[in-house]
Amino acid sequence: MSITRRRALQLGAAAALFGISPGPARAAAGVQDAAGGEILRQWYKVVLHLVRHTATYSPPVASRAFAYLGVAAYQAVASGSTSLVSLAGQLNGLKALPPRDPGKTYSDAVITHCVMASAVKTFFGNTGPTGQRVMTAAEKKLKGDALKGLPDDVVSASLAYGEALKAAIMEWSADDGGAVIENMGFPMAYDVSKEPGHWVPTSAIRQQQFPLLPTWGQNRTFAMPSGASCGLVPPPAYSEDETSEFYRQAREVYDTGKNLTPEQTAIARFWSDDPMLSSTPPGHWIGIANDLLEERKAGLDESAEVMMRLGVAMADGFIGCWNAKFQYDLVRPVTYIKKVIDPKWEPLLITPPFPEYPSGHSTESGAAAAVLTSIYGENFAFTDRTHERDGLGTRQFASFTAAANEAGISRMYGGIHFRAAIDNGLEQGRCIAQFAIGLRTRSST
Repeated sequence: MSITRRRALQLGAAAALFGISPGPARAAAGVQDAAGGEILRQWYKVVLHLVRHTATYSPPVASRAFAYLGVAAYQAVASGSTSLVSLAGQLNGLKALPPRDPGKTYSDAVITHCVMASAVKTFFGNTGPTGQRVMTAAEKKLKGDALKGLPDDVVSASLAYGEALKAAIMEWSADDGGAVIENMGFPMAYDVSKEPGHWVPTSAIRQQQFPLLPTWGQNRTFAMPSGASCGLVPPPAYSEDETSEFYRQAREVYDTGKNLTPEQTAIARFWSDDPMLSSTPPGHWIGIANDLLEERKAGLDESAEVMMRLGVAMADGFIGCWNAKFQYDLVRPVTYIKKVIDPKWEPLLITPPFPEYPSGHSTESGAAAAVLTSIYGENFAFTDRTHERDGLGTRQFASFTAAANEAGISRMYGGIHFRAAIDNGLEQGRCIAQFAIGLRTRSST
């Protein structure tokens, strides 16, 4: 099947989602919570498809959008809650947000729909014509579901507040360092090191002769103090000596790649999550969480909080990972192996266009798994259906940690990363997650 045909089918599947009605949004708190939870999950399904089909959405860029959308949805609920606490003053640069008018009645479900619809249109304004049609269809369908049965004054107050909240979130996002993506994230000029052991281009594509988003690690973080807050030990010292640790780790990648089992190949492809062919690695974990929330029939409070913590942790994860990548600027396995071990060797997967250490899949998976474990426990078994529609089947895991570990090792199976990048990346992700886990979301009363 051609890539064009595959994308068309995927976007068609996204549009078909809107035949699902979450039911009427009424003033009753319990009904509002249930309806709002379903509306939020439907919006995340839309976003996952848009990430897949919007050219600028590399994994770091996708993680940023997930974080802001998560915060916006959470604040939509917290703004009218007696038990949820605002994130203003807790997240870096987030000041006081617009309050609700105490003299008016609001619908949490309508506010959530409004803030998501408006923010999604802002984040994905550069998506193609089909994506634009999907957003329009989603907004019409989900707005109808949210407004059903509500008095006009509640609807107008809620929509106006949703727009005000979205504007405040967008203003906060504008100066974080990641708001503008030019040339799909590749710099127009960059000094590639000529020193042994440093990253060099691994693709013949002209645009990829410079690395992706080299300053991303300097962006403003969300919950952790800075991109360097969870720094890493250095990778093994570069060496072409066959007795060195660096050579040993390269040989492990080489030998593994030459002797892949069918299961290892399936794992590598399942977690590959390539941009423009998937919802990217952070989208993979958002999909896991969205399916889990759907299975639980989770209400709006739970859904918004889970997505906020997950989005924040993964966005900080990519900032921390990119900070380290460009600190160490390490050569990729394909470059080293072809030079030192076997000039004819090829990895199973295409090597991404940026430095090797640490593994982005490992850092963000470590962060995502730590957040979900903090909420649902150490031994929460689940089925990952992320790529079921892509023909890659499903995978079962005994815990979120087990899934993160598999995501990490998948990069060795794919020939993308050395062992140190995987192990230390997972540890970095677990460290970064603690800042998102530590956010105060519940009042003491």
